[in-house]
Amino acid sequence: MALIIGLNSGSSCDGVDCVLAEISMAEDHQPNPPKYLGGISVDWPKRLNEMIWGAFDLKLGLNDLAKLNYAIGGFFGIAVKKLLKETGHTADEIECIGVDGQQVFLHQTDRAKADAVTDEMFENDYPDLFLDDIYAYGFCFGDGNVVAAYTDITTVSQFRPADHAVGGQGAPLMQYVDYVLFRNEKPTLTLNIGGISNVHKVYKNRKKMLGYDCGPGNIMMDYIAKQYFGVNYDKDGAIAARGKYDEEMLKELMTADFLTRPYPRSAWRDDFDCEYSEKMRQKYSHLSDEDIMATFNVFSAEAIVSSIREFVDLSDTEVMYASGGGAYNKTLLKNIQERLPELKVETSFAIGIPPQFKEAMKFATLGYAAVHQSANNVPGACRARKYNVLGHICVAPKYALGTDDSE
Repeated sequence: MALIIGLNSGSSCDGVDCVLAEISMAEDHQPNPPKYLGGISVDWPKRLNEMIWGAFDLKLGLNDLAKLNYAIGGFFGIAVKKLLKETGHTADEIECIGVDGQQVFLHQTDRAKADAVTDEMFENDYPDLFLDDIYAYGFCFGDGNVVAAYTDITTVSQFRPADHAVGGQGAPLMQYVDYVLFRNEKPTLTLNIGGISNVHKVYKNRKKMLGYDCGPGNIMMDYIAKQYFGVNYDKDGAIAARGKYDEEMLKELMTADFLTRPYPRSAWRDDFDCEYSEKMRQKYSHLSDEDIMATFNVFSAEAIVSSIREFVDLSDTEVMYASGGGAYNKTLLKNIQERLPELKVETSFAIGIPPQFKEAMKFATLGYAAVHQSANNVPGACRARKYNVLGHICVAPKYALGTDDSE
């Protein structure tokens, strides 16, 4: 058994989740299901948070972007040390840290063009696949070398580029930990509700697996909560529960460009960002803010359920496990359950993982797999050309050799 730390900072940009997990390797050279041992959430410092939002809005120059990359890595290190203190462990007990970083930009691939790439194009025109926007690419800040240097723990970061490099979507990544959790069970459906929502169908045969973004999760609701109610999020969906959703507004929301994209699809903040949310609020300004919140809540539920009905075979599935911050939104889960009566919607508490920490558990599992050279992508879901080992491995300073300077 190995002790692994995982960190997650999602598109909601509301802080860093940090978990301690226990993981071992199975005979098939894939990890056994990870065991959650503890977790903490740490808010971004105001200065860093403002810079991250500046990066989202393309307002930072190269100098600020470079320093932000290092500073985020430093803050990840601080979160790790807080977790170690909280759980009573030391750095020497930890095999590795898994942390993707803070995603600040993602270009989604043109799936039809990416699928049409031939072996000859891959061999002879590889740089052009990125320059011509055929393959996906992005920026994820929080340099793993900084995390490793500050914590003295080997750190695996930047998981998405290795999937992009072989033609994969690089997002979502949740399907790998779901594969690890459920590959020896019957086919299982999972739902993650962060800023963006995504669904994963797990089979023992990874080539059959599905994984894609459904649409908005919390992102539009969080905007209304912060902007018009002075809170970070709609706790338990209480604000939405006080309102009544508007059919006309919902109908227009369901025509969003993203919802017409083919499978597999990946969303980014630009699809459902503050500007889009405010534009819709202004257009329907005759509605109360409670009604706007209720409509955005139902929109998230409708986008999730309609995508499941479009892409997922439910004939062999009885339950769907929900995770992410949105799994605590009782109104949202109620709206999903009402629209998907044939499935029992449960949270990941049922499998021993608090919903807010499942994404951090994902990165712990991806990091552990990487240091053991286990294939940790899912080509069937993300459409990569081949299996790959995702993640940049940054070795802890304590393992440096050739350091004897004695004469």
